[in-house]
Amino acid sequence: MHNKTYILLLIFCHLLSGFVNAQVINHADSINFNKLHFTHNKFINNTFQQAINSVKKTPDAGPGESYINGKSEEPYLPYQGKIIRHIYIKTFNFDRSFTDTGKRDNSLAARVGNRLHKSTRKFVIRDNLFIQENTQLNAFKVADNERYIRSLGYIHDARIVVECLDNNPDSVDITVYTKDLFSIAGGAASDGLNHINGNLYEANLAGMAQRLEVSGLFDHNRNPNFGYGGLYRKSNVMHSFIDATAGYSVMNQSPYTREEESTQYIMLSRQLVSPYSRVAGGFMLSHNEAYNIYHAPDNIFFRYKYNMFDAWAGYNIGIKLLTATNNTIRDRRFLAIRYYDRNFLQEPLQVQNSKLFDPVFNSSKAVLAQFTFFRQDYFKTQYIYGFGTTEDLPYGYNIAVTTGWHRQWHNQLDLERPYAGVSASHYITTGKGEFIQLYLRSGGFLYKNKVQDGGFLIGATAYSRLFFLNSTKIRQYVNVNYTYLYNRVTNAPLRIDNEYGPRGFLSDSAYGTRRLSIQLETEFYLKFKLLGFQFAPFPFGDLSLITPENAPYSRSSLFTSLGGGVRMRNENLVFETIEIRAFFFPVAPTNMKGFKIVTNANIRFRYRSNYITAPDIVQLNSQ
Repeated sequence: MHNKTYILLLIFCHLLSGFVNAQVINHADSINFNKLHFTHNKFINNTFQQAINSVKKTPDAGPGESYINGKSEEPYLPYQGKIIRHIYIKTFNFDRSFTDTGKRDNSLAARVGNRLHKSTRKFVIRDNLFIQENTQLNAFKVADNERYIRSLGYIHDARIVVECLDNNPDSVDITVYTKDLFSIAGGAASDGLNHINGNLYEANLAGMAQRLEVSGLFDHNRNPNFGYGGLYRKSNVMHSFIDATAGYSVMNQSPYTREEESTQYIMLSRQLVSPYSRVAGGFMLSHNEAYNIYHAPDNIFFRYKYNMFDAWAGYNIGIKLLTATNNTIRDRRFLAIRYYDRNFLQEPLQVQNSKLFDPVFNSSKAVLAQFTFFRQDYFKTQYIYGFGTTEDLPYGYNIAVTTGWHRQWHNQLDLERPYAGVSASHYITTGKGEFIQLYLRSGGFLYKNKVQDGGFLIGATAYSRLFFLNSTKIRQYVNVNYTYLYNRVTNAPLRIDNEYGPRGFLSDSAYGTRRLSIQLETEFYLKFKLLGFQFAPFPFGDLSLITPENAPYSRSSLFTSLGGGVRMRNENLVFETIEIRAFFFPVAPTNMKGFKIVTNANIRFRYRSNYITAPDIVQLNSQ
């Protein structure tokens, strides 16, 4: 957290001390063979000995240093077309080892943790299945379901195991194994005694896929001194795969300024959980308002108020006809429509009195249609974001073509324009464990037969194969991207204080219409553990070249970010990964320090991807 020291709540640190003996053993540490197969034996005490995972051994690896790296559907292909007779559910608590279920931590801390934690109910796991009894087994659909369960926020890992029946060779039984995360977590941040904030949440309340979160803030300079917020979410309401969320906060971080705002909202969301699913969509209704709770001068404080309505829905075209004859076909066509209306009831005085159109504090509405062509299958691997947790990386393609109507207005401008854009990604995997994403985004508006606010972003992200240095696992990350903004009218200029610039760069004083960025990082996953935490130190180096508007390349400015840090995670806990990162900026703007150390506890620990997203205007300053 910028300019603050992040402190984990001490009560959880006490619990962690008991988890050391119950850690999830790395697949590399517990597997001494090159490939895991299904067995026809009953489940004994090692889940992974029955799981269908391709585990390849890197030539440079030391003894016992294999890791998961294979196509998700491959292990299920021998059972394609067989009838699923029964589906059984087996859940494990956080204090059990998923690689050796005979191991269990009986320490005092683990027993206390078990009293606080309620294991996921079996009906919750069953509600998240889209494979069914008395239907033919589809290897791709089974792999999709295993990946989807593994993506749930309260699940550490999942395996779907198929068992052949000796007396019925045309049928199989399926067992779904899941392992919980310890779902109670929280944190606090402090800037001395004048500013303290924190939160506490239960990610799986009563073991029923419910999230309840409360947050609080004390600031001596704030009026009132105390702030608060809360959130409730129910995942997969009534087996509909719809997640429902309601929240309220008087201390929400404004998406437009560095001030706090009050917000109240409700959201419904249904993702496309599988290429065999038919519908997806979402809905959000919110009211947001900024208050001058820090008594800033009126000429500095941006006071605003707006309402937001956003709804979209889409359908997997031809899915029934396409899969009627061959359910292994994976190419899909998805049509979605979206309408949103962000209506500013009050604009900041700075915007009302300005002669310039501000793209941030203006009302806007749009009707957008998107046609998506995609084929995404998945590789199971490890050590991308996580510390040995199974991660699912896509391979295939995704092309989304968007068109529609868009209107922006404020007190000095009312602009209506048609819009067209395209977003394309190509995901590549290799048998050696290398992962590459090539991506392109481009879009613009048409006004009086001229393109306005046109732009494109092209880039590539790559993860190297996993290398071994004794027991240390090493992976290299590279991201290269170039962005160009053409005939800017209402769009914000390109900036580098985002994921497309040097990491840690927070100044908004560097902007333009052309941007070239490179990010490099090398992760070292150590075998060493402390209080159940694993560690991954890393060095990194970033650079960005930004060209001012209407200026030649020779006027470009170069900004760099150098440094290193360490990530820490206990794989048994619902805590996000904790990261401590030190930044050095050889060339820093006057409003930025040349060196800083930042602690962040909101680092994801799995690679995330979706088949489709809501139709949107191409974003050039955010993902």
